[in-house]
Amino acid sequence: MQLVIDSANIEKIRKLNEYYPIDGVTTNPSIIVKEQKPFLPLLKEIRSVIGEEKELFVQALAEKAEDIVKEARYLRNTLSGNVVIKVPVTKEGIKAINQLKVEGIPTLATTVYTPMNAFLAAKAGADYVAPYVNRIDNLSGNGVNVVSEITQIFLRHNLSCKVLAASFKNVQQIHNVCLAGVHGVTTAPELIEEMIGHPSIEANVKQFKKEWLDLYGEESMNLISTK
Repeated sequence: MQLVIDSANIEKIRKLNEYYPIDGVTTNPSIIVKEQKPFLPLLKEIRSVIGEEKELFVQALAEKAEDIVKEARYLRNTLSGNVVIKVPVTKEGIKAINQLKVEGIPTLATTVYTPMNAFLAAKAGADYVAPYVNRIDNLSGNGVNVVSEITQIFLRHNLSCKVLAASFKNVQQIHNVCLAGVHGVTTAPELIEEMIGHPSIEANVKQFKKEWLDLYGEESMNLISTK
């Protein structure tokens, strides 16, 4: 299962990439605008932080299929490494995904709210779909259930498209989509940090160290660290 950072903040990406098993970074226009930096240099800096192999997801801004395709080509030619183009699941977006599939340009279908959104995108050739879990919940839907139904449809009909769930407000939602069989999640840096945020962990570590030092003394730590 993939774990992807949903951010364009260089320092947060650098920290998470150093400490955690990160598979890539997703961005969107709103996330990039928050950084208040020129967008192409920012994307290139993200690439330099995560390396060439990990996936960098970049969203097309155009609305017409032909323009989306042109933008996708430009982004793929301008940015190095493993770049995936995010395309909204509009009618024009589905058409663009189909064309990009023919050209061998990988895509993620974004703004997915229903299983049928995801089904059409997968049939068109999308490599990923990104259902918006919390946004679906906010519209009186059930985001986790939507993710579960998408994964079932893909499995039953042998669709190779992966479900990369997005839009989370807490770790419990991430936990629930994992149980639902999602192929990956993309989430904010804060929630990735919270995945190990249990108070008992630090308490246990401190207890282990105290009991060791009580018997063997501080000198033992120096011996261990120099071996």
